[in-house]
Amino acid sequence: RVIRHHLQIVVVAFVVPNTTISEHYLRVRGCNPKMMKFTVFLSVLTLGQGFTIAPSKIATPTPTTALFSQQLNEIDSRRAFFTASSAALGLMGLVVAAPEEALASGGATAGKYTTIPIAKRRYYGRVQQAVHEFLLLGPAVVKGDMNDPLIQIFFDINGVVVVPAKRKDINGSCTKKDQNCKGKEIRDSRWNDMKASMYLLSNAFRINQTKAPDNLPSVRAGKAFFKEIDEMEKLIKVKKPKTFDKAAIGHYAAALDILDTYLDLVELPPTESGHYDKEFDTLVEKSARIT
Repeated sequence: RVIRHHLQIVVVAFVVPNTTISEHYLRVRGCNPKMMKFTVFLSVLTLGQGFTIAPSKIATPTPTTALFSQQLNEIDSRRAFFTASSAALGLMGLVVAAPEEALASGGATAGKYTTIPIAKRRYYGRVQQAVHEFLLLGPAVVKGDMNDPLIQIFFDINGVVVVPAKRKDINGSCTKKDQNCKGKEIRDSRWNDMKASMYLLSNAFRINQTKAPDNLPSVRAGKAFFKEIDEMEKLIKVKKPKTFDKAAIGHYAAALDILDTYLDLVELPPTESGHYDKEFDTLVEKSARIT
């Protein structure tokens, strides 16, 4: 409506100029005829400047252009602020994550790094239970009789359940053709499970990713322990074990000294502390603390 009103005024002022009718019409509309003509003249000049072919050499910024430029500058400033803030937060995240990466095991779990707390939750129970059963062999080994049931069971590949059987049904319904969804347990000797869990635990105690596992003190101590007990196992896993085997006793005594060194390197109590007098749960623990 306002635009239509101004168009009517422009038409009257220019189509019927210098007439009594146009001046009367403008006065009725509340406009001064002389001022209105001057305003229209300025408007025409402005439109002509806008539609001229040759661009003006001097471009004077209008208030609207200046305001728009100021808004663009504010947007760029905000964008730069958020970019800098994001970069700073990312740098802080790298700094915080650096100590955790320094504890990585470097491939102890098939390409995935394992931090020391995670390794403790996974393997502390298995290692402590193995040490408990290993110390129980002491009285039988001192006697020298390698036919003792405790010694035989410790090296029996079917002696302990390493992985319990898990049901394979779906929501309580068995979908197998033979209707057997009980699953199958995995059994092995306590000695083999002890070697595996001790190695995986010791491999997590590193200070960087570049150091080879064999150069870690904990891994070296573990392998020295394995070597002694592997030799002892060869003397036991025969058709007729000796009733008094001095060589087997010597390997057990040497391994017992090395075991204390290993336990110290993986932050576990020594064998003479009384900590291993009880049995331990071999499942993955929720906490890495020694219980």
